[in-house]
Amino acid sequence: MPQVMEFKLPDLGEGLTEAEIVRWLVAVGDVVAIDQPVVEVETAKAMVEVPCPYGGVVTARFGEEGTELPVGAPLITVAVGAESVAADAVSSEGAADSANAPRPLIGYGSDHSRPARRRRVRPVTAAVSAPVAPAVPVVPAAPVAPAVPAVPGGPVPVISPLVRKLARDGGVDLRGLSGSGPDGLIMRADVEAALAALRAPQEAAVAVAAPAAPLAPAAQGDRVPLKGVRGAVADKLSRSRREIPDATCWVDADATELMAARAAMNAAGGPKISVLALLARICTAALARHPELNSTVDLAAKEIVRLPAVHLGFAAQTERGLMVPVVRDAQARSAESLSAEFARLTELARAGKLAPADLTGGTFTLNNYGVFGVDGSTPIINHPEAAMLGVGRIIPKPWVYQGELAVRQVVQLSLTFDHRVCDGGTAGGFLRYVADCVESPSVLLRSL
Repeated sequence: MPQVMEFKLPDLGEGLTEAEIVRWLVAVGDVVAIDQPVVEVETAKAMVEVPCPYGGVVTARFGEEGTELPVGAPLITVAVGAESVAADAVSSEGAADSANAPRPLIGYGSDHSRPARRRRVRPVTAAVSAPVAPAVPVVPAAPVAPAVPAVPGGPVPVISPLVRKLARDGGVDLRGLSGSGPDGLIMRADVEAALAALRAPQEAAVAVAAPAAPLAPAAQGDRVPLKGVRGAVADKLSRSRREIPDATCWVDADATELMAARAAMNAAGGPKISVLALLARICTAALARHPELNSTVDLAAKEIVRLPAVHLGFAAQTERGLMVPVVRDAQARSAESLSAEFARLTELARAGKLAPADLTGGTFTLNNYGVFGVDGSTPIINHPEAAMLGVGRIIPKPWVYQGELAVRQVVQLSLTFDHRVCDGGTAGGFLRYVADCVESPSVLLRSL
């Protein structure tokens, strides 16, 4: 007799306590192999496919797409132990060893061009095919829809599973859309435009058919749930404001020499060096001189913990919002290595493939808000860090240079810091050293 095993939403690490079901990869009655992904979920950090540790027949699923479940809540139940089921699963996989090989959680944005492996079990015994009543209500599985004919030339390219779900919920056929993204990639805006086009005739018909009515009170506006990435950001920023007594100081700096040094480095051949990488190199040198700012506050022990390594977070704008990937051991990297790592993490962030570990563990944040065309900001510290360096746009401005008025490349630098870890003298010293290195890169070379 097969044994029914309950698989619960596992601990996805990094302090995550819940996840939202984005897409089921199996249905009730499907045969699954050990460690086969069965559901795609979105956490506050990333999108991941969750593999099931049991092989057998799916007898129940818990939660519809869009449902948020806490860690430890039931996901599916699987009937294991039927010989015919095991044989079917092994033959479908090709070999027992490959079926039993461990699989890591697959990051958000993973390749969904291959359909999930779904095999309908042949009737064997009532014990295997009949759903088993769990301790909590089961969401009935919808009838399996007929297979959609394959699109010539491969699957429809879509920016993310969330956009694909938006199209599915709104009844939009992705095969009829022309994507506005690179290589015809279908973006969220493309699906939203198609939805608006579908709604327009219906709204017009309703307007014609409806009798005149008194003016309704003003609408209260759309409500956007604070969950997922937006919810995590809201929680962290609120905690920062509650716990951290922050202060900000800023200074303008002449970045002409820094930009000239970068141009000379890139003209010499080899991998290109980014401005962000040079600023990161300056940051790590400044933190070596002022380690108070590479620390965290342990409230329980009432201690300031100075950290030995600089794990540098940096802001990256993506389709899912603002992400802060972390460059590990930034203090040990060259400008060339930092450029490569910034580029790698930014590409993963924009493709939605960052793992939760790529977004946590930072000790200091570098925020280049100049890419948005602004000069200054007073950002909120990324809890539990102690400081953040902000960099505005680098633009030509009037500047007194060697006693004369000249046009120079000027940037505004700001430092927001936790006043518990240091006083203004330390913060000012850090920011002044950064500005001196920006104005004269030789200062950095002399300190190495």
